[in-house]
Amino acid sequence: MTACAIEGGSTGAAATAEPEPERGTEPDPEPGPGPETRPVAEPGPRPGAEPVATDRPEPRTGPEPRPGPGPGLSAPVRTGPGPVPATAPEEDPAPRSRVAAPPPPAGITLTADGAYAARLTAAPGPPGERSWYPERWTLDGPEPYAVPLPLDQPEEPDSEVAPLADGRVLIRRRVADRQMFSLLYPAGPGTGELLLGTVEHPEMTLLPPSPDGRCVYALAAGERGSSLWLVAGGPRGPEEVARVAGHCSGGTWLDREGRMLALDRREPGGGPVKAVAVDLGRWGEVTPLLQIAPESDDRLLLADTDSGLLLIRSDAPGHDRLGWGVLGSCLPVRFPECLRLPEAVATPFAVQPGQMLMPESCAVALRIDGARGSWVGVWRPTGRRLHQFAAPLGWLSGAGCWSREGVLRLPYANAATSCGVAMLEAPEDVEPSCVTGRTEDGDDGTEPSAALAAPVVCKPVPLGQAPLHGAVRPD
Repeated sequence: MTACAIEGGSTGAAATAEPEPERGTEPDPEPGPGPETRPVAEPGPRPGAEPVATDRPEPRTGPEPRPGPGPGLSAPVRTGPGPVPATAPEEDPAPRSRVAAPPPPAGITLTADGAYAARLTAAPGPPGERSWYPERWTLDGPEPYAVPLPLDQPEEPDSEVAPLADGRVLIRRRVADRQMFSLLYPAGPGTGELLLGTVEHPEMTLLPPSPDGRCVYALAAGERGSSLWLVAGGPRGPEEVARVAGHCSGGTWLDREGRMLALDRREPGGGPVKAVAVDLGRWGEVTPLLQIAPESDDRLLLADTDSGLLLIRSDAPGHDRLGWGVLGSCLPVRFPECLRLPEAVATPFAVQPGQMLMPESCAVALRIDGARGSWVGVWRPTGRRLHQFAAPLGWLSGAGCWSREGVLRLPYANAATSCGVAMLEAPEDVEPSCVTGRTEDGDDGTEPSAALAAPVVCKPVPLGQAPLHGAVRPD
């Protein structure tokens, strides 16, 4: 794996019939890059695809979407048929609590291969009277389409959903001080539900679906200790698979087998946040994964399992910055100046897969949040330039996946299109000249970093030893 450092200041029970298989599915006051003016690639059927840190205290055919907030041009789209009607299934064996909660943010969760997605949505109506229900999107066919999965009573807006590779959808519901897990799937004109079981814990959060497509894990975080639960894909309902000392957050997969999971952890006694690796193949052994400086908060945001590209958020340069490194490299983490935007925050959400041994060539998609809303950024480590595009109207912000060919698929839903995917082709970057060492726009090929203003020198930590050596077995 890699050495990441800053050098020299740079830097479960059944309720209905068995499911039927289905496919067919902080900002500094420095000027940032100018807006991108090139249009998005024309839409068309494209193959699907699959991804360091969290913020510090700091199908119906519809018309082409109008430009959304942010610079650039909106993407032409290709949409699928509208939602399939569904009828209510039999009565739920356990009535769910009615806890007042604000509506969840518009969002959607995709499988690692981008074939399916799931979200919690609501029927039209006054905000206080909306009926929430799960919805599954099929994205790997010629046209995207959505299948509603409502039951006999509406869901609470604080429920969570996650899709599996076989088309089923896991749902987490809070019932009093415990969590209930079920699998939902289309069953004729209605919805089937397979009850998985409950966990006695007041708060849990679903982690991104495992790369193997059949497992889903949930994190129960506490101030002095956190536990990791396998809630779908195990032999017996929900089961605890690891305990980690301290408060954990995040959740990034480091391999395609769904064995190595990175979490952002704060030690029980306090201190900085550091990314650790949890080896689920060795009884949840925990090892250090990322340390740039002793007192810095170093969080892992995204990892690409093909190339080893890591995207990190750290305050080691003196303030929160977005940086990148490579798993298995001895080079330090770098903090590109182009990713530091005035009055906006960039967060990566997808990395182009299939770029074996070429991490610097991977296209990275970023969600950019500013006063005008959210829009899309595309960046490559070698390009040293952030291209910015307006998101399609109704983009489910922060969601999308790349194809191996470099086409970004952005799911969206709006009044005209209930299930749509916009295609965005990754722009080409000007490579430095082999003769002059300069790019066409005058860049000399060097990569500036704000770490130069706040030098931090730290001995590199060899991350290649992190997953399998020096492990600490949980109690």
